Amino acid sequence: MANTTKTAIVTGASQGIGKGLVEAFLKRGYSVVANSRNITRANPFPTATNVALVDGDIGDPRTAAKIVDTTVSRFGRIDVLINNAGIFIPKPFIEYTTEDFNTLVSTTLAVFLYVSQLAVKQMLRQKSGSIVNISTTLVDQPIAGVGAAVQIMVKGALNAVTRALAIEYATEGIRVNTVALGVINTPMHKPETHDFLKGLHPVGRIGEVKEVVDAALFLTDATFTSGEILHVDGGAHAGKW
Repeated sequence: MANTTKTAIVTGASQGIGKGLVEAFLKRGYSVVANSRNITRANPFPTATNVALVDGDIGDPRTAAKIVDTTVSRFGRIDVLINNAGIFIPKPFIEYTTEDFNTLVSTTLAVFLYVSQLAVKQMLRQKSGSIVNISTTLVDQPIAGVGAAVQIMVKGALNAVTRALAIEYATEGIRVNTVALGVINTPMHKPETHDFLKGLHPVGRIGEVKEVVDAALFLTDATFTSGEILHVDGGAHAGKW
């Protein structure tokens, strides 16, 4: 008998947005495979039969294969992939190093590519699936004084591939969407920076993890929505205010 319990993969899952996403899918009754470099050591979730933790750098295709193999062997299907893993390196354009560039490509594009290719192969067998990527609102609305051009360049690729894959797999029951974030209250941002960061959003505050989770869950459920870049940024993408 086929397993009918839905299954989600969440990358970058040990804290912040990723941790919130895992918890939300578990509350919904999903089985979840959670990945980060050292997630078994961090062990942020109660031990349960419907949770699998996979360590490793997802920019390595072997880690991506392990995640997908674990998901299919343990739970039999992949209904949702949340490409949340990433890193933020803001600096003036001329100060980006080759190391910075390689890190951004590895932790944004390679991370997306390897696990998404394998997940899509399984989704094609099922004729169903949803992929949600995490991007930044800076792709659509850069901010004067916040230099992040190379960061924006690689994140912009996620926005572009979202639309490309939405078209490529529209007839196969696979949807692909992206959540483009403003600044969110996670361990990435030190409390002493919050007052400055609030001022980057028209609504005058930074976002909360739950607000990102709500957007990802909406896109998971929104079966007539694909190729969408959903901004969760307090209005920042709308322009200069």
